[in-house]
Amino acid sequence: MKKRGLQLDRVVLLGRTYDEYIRYFALRMEDWRGKKILDVASGVSSFCAEASAFGHNVTAADRIYGMSPEELAPRCAVDLDHVIDSVRDLAVYRWDNFYCSPERLRGLRERAYKTFLEDYQCHRERYVQLELPRLPFHDRQFDLTLVSYLLFVYEDQLTYDFHKQSIREIMRVTAGEARIYPLVTFEAEPSKYLAKLGEDLTEFSVKVIHTDFEFLRSSNNFLRVTR
Repeated sequence: MKKRGLQLDRVVLLGRTYDEYIRYFALRMEDWRGKKILDVASGVSSFCAEASAFGHNVTAADRIYGMSPEELAPRCAVDLDHVIDSVRDLAVYRWDNFYCSPERLRGLRERAYKTFLEDYQCHRERYVQLELPRLPFHDRQFDLTLVSYLLFVYEDQLTYDFHKQSIREIMRVTAGEARIYPLVTFEAEPSKYLAKLGEDLTEFSVKVIHTDFEFLRSSNNFLRVTR
């Protein structure tokens, strides 16, 4: 059966902006002023750069942060071209909600990765290389941890055990709460891992929180994990 969603054979370098993070996670950044925020699997998103410019304490973490800006830049452009060409005619996406058109989406994604590259060049101390499901941080080092577009959405490539171990490790380094978005696959189908994780992660409170943001259909929820 032909799949109806975005087809990816690897995790792509696709940056999201500060405004998109605010909507994904229903964030009130004034609530996190003076707190430590971790952005896991942040890739080439500009949240760390933009939030830092607003005076927030943000650390970004991703496996790609051993690469130079010169190595990352051409990959960003190639991945962006591929994704925009792929999604423009897919019915699993809503263009009436926020992005309006593939051209506006491209503009936001391009601005995100260019802002990231500039900040990455100048402030490498904000960017930490990692390899999930392990994190190179101290216990409860951060107040809030965010994860966007890695867990659940890539469930065809990342196992259930990877998800479970990653969330436990994320909570090891998080004193407050973690938020994970989205909770659907690229087929806009609810993740098959979600219910079992709720059963297995009994040491935490795991709640699905509804938001008013939806581009990939049925992606108007994030997972809130607390102690």
